Amino acid sequence: MEHFEDKIQKTKEILSKLNAEDLSLKQSLELYKTGMQEIKQAQEMLEKAQMQYEEIKNTLESKQEQS
Repeated sequence: MEHFEDKIQKTKEILSKLNAEDLSLKQSLELYKTGMQEIKQAQEMLEKAQMQYEEIKNTLESKQEQS
């Protein structure tokens, strides 16, 4: 499984290719599509990490309240 940082790095590489190279419309669209998929997956990773953080935080807070 790829890490969040890997997704961001791939997206940066795609953006660099889109900005630097003389690409056909088809190639540009494929790179754009791939980049958007990488961004979507990175966003999902962030959302999952946030939910896990909130669960841990809530668990710790409830344990402190019980003490």
